[in-house]
Amino acid sequence: MTVRAATPMLSYGRQSIDRQDIDAVVTALQADLLTTGHSVPAFEGALCQATGAAHTVAVCNGTAALHLAVRAAGLGPGTATIVPAITFVATANAVRLNGGEVIFADVDAETGLMTPDTLLRALRTPNTLPIRAVMPVHYAGPMAGMAAIAGIAGDNGLTIIEDACHAIGSRTEGGAIAGNCKHSNMTCFSFHPVKTITTGEGGAITTNDPDLAHLLRRDRSHGLTRNALDFQNSDHAFDENGAPNPWYYELHDVGPNYRLTDIQAALGISQLSRLQQFVRKRADLKDAYDALLTSFAPILRVPSADPDQHPAWHLYPVAIDFARAKVSRASVVQKLAAMGIGTQVHYIPVHLQPYYRNRYGLAKLPGAEEFYARTLSLPLHTTMTTDDVERVVICLAKVLRL
Repeated sequence: MTVRAATPMLSYGRQSIDRQDIDAVVTALQADLLTTGHSVPAFEGALCQATGAAHTVAVCNGTAALHLAVRAAGLGPGTATIVPAITFVATANAVRLNGGEVIFADVDAETGLMTPDTLLRALRTPNTLPIRAVMPVHYAGPMAGMAAIAGIAGDNGLTIIEDACHAIGSRTEGGAIAGNCKHSNMTCFSFHPVKTITTGEGGAITTNDPDLAHLLRRDRSHGLTRNALDFQNSDHAFDENGAPNPWYYELHDVGPNYRLTDIQAALGISQLSRLQQFVRKRADLKDAYDALLTSFAPILRVPSADPDQHPAWHLYPVAIDFARAKVSRASVVQKLAAMGIGTQVHYIPVHLQPYYRNRYGLAKLPGAEEFYARTLSLPLHTTMTTDDVERVVICLAKVLRL
């Protein structure tokens, strides 16, 4: 009897690991320090070089990055922060974890991005709390219109925290690079395995403000400081000659343990060395998809970005008119999975989640809900080939009966 091999599952996203990465991790494992060693500051320095930011603080995941940024900005009880409705829940959750309240902004129905217009509408939302910040999300890789958003934020006294968890390597013709904080106070990254580079789990915050960097470094490690300039208990902190005692530290605020390990940082350094290679590969795969899917119009629309943008495409979210195709999204997902094609929906609008709906009521955000109703993320990662793209498109055509 002949046994047929199962069709391999092509996931919507996955890591790309090579021998260089493996060797870097093995070397880190052989070092004396697996945490609080030399690899983390080396990774932070490499991220500063890649983004152009003055300071980078590496942490254990993207959610931790968002939480620490919100905390450093002082967005606690009695304040409100504007967050786009199309994002992973972590963006809004970071605000709530720090005790602040969330105002959801609508997004462009085609791109899923916050726009200057939707930000202005969010600022006019009836609200009893002072709005202190805005958190633009660079969804799928393209960047939100940061120059215009920064102008509005400046007029309204808002701190800007960029959620660039999808966008490491993205840039614009105007000189904005995801993470250089040209138009923001801080930028947050994620290095989850489906992202453009990975540390397994990991994240980082970039900033050009040394005071914010100091707070971020302190708070990622319990709120402790070993900086002698910060010490308050001089009787315990210094020896008889006025030198800091080598064992001494102080707790100035209660904080979490969000440290990244040296094992993860070593992988990050290796991955970051291939960032531009990864970005180009993803762009080539997107171009291959675009060329094959253009004929699917008007049933399907491919993702796009403004002409002045050079996105590092993390996702390939197509917009499908399921009603016109006379097929449900669930059916499309299930049939593609049966053909070995993994897909995902990014994202359920956060304002529809029961926690936020129960807390704030049901906001009217038609752009976010229209985007969600049509979106489906097709596989996009650097282990794919153009043959994989063709396979996805052929299977999708069968499912949509095109």
